[in-house]
Amino acid sequence: MRINDVLNAKSSSDVITIGPDASVRDLVALLAEHNVGALIVSADGESVDGIVSERDVVRRLNDRPDVLDARVSELMTTDVRTCEGDAALTELMRVMTEHRVRHVPVLTGGKLTGIISIGDVVKNRIGELEFERDQLDSYLHQT
Repeated sequence: MRINDVLNAKSSSDVITIGPDASVRDLVALLAEHNVGALIVSADGESVDGIVSERDVVRRLNDRPDVLDARVSELMTTDVRTCEGDAALTELMRVMTEHRVRHVPVLTGGKLTGIISIGDVVKNRIGELEFERDQLDSYLHQT
């Protein structure tokens, strides 16, 4: 299975980005509006300048109560793990586990084309297991 297969199965292929100069308040609004846990930080909508998650915001609240007035660039992670859409899903699972990341931008030719979350990966894996179970059940109950 390839990463693009998982992306194609998602209900929406939209990649929501936010500029590095946007406020964290704007970030929180976008996260809520699109019901996602992270956004790609991109100045042009095609490159990956960073990634920022709701966890990044929550972790900063303790140290900085005015975090909502900060810029996204102050919170974002700049060392972003990315993947290509034609890469094997098993490789992405390894990267997500090894580096403890939950969201990975997908690039094609160096340009942002998608984002895949750990939830997308788990949903796909459950679907595969259910299919295998159904196939085995069908085989065992053939007359």
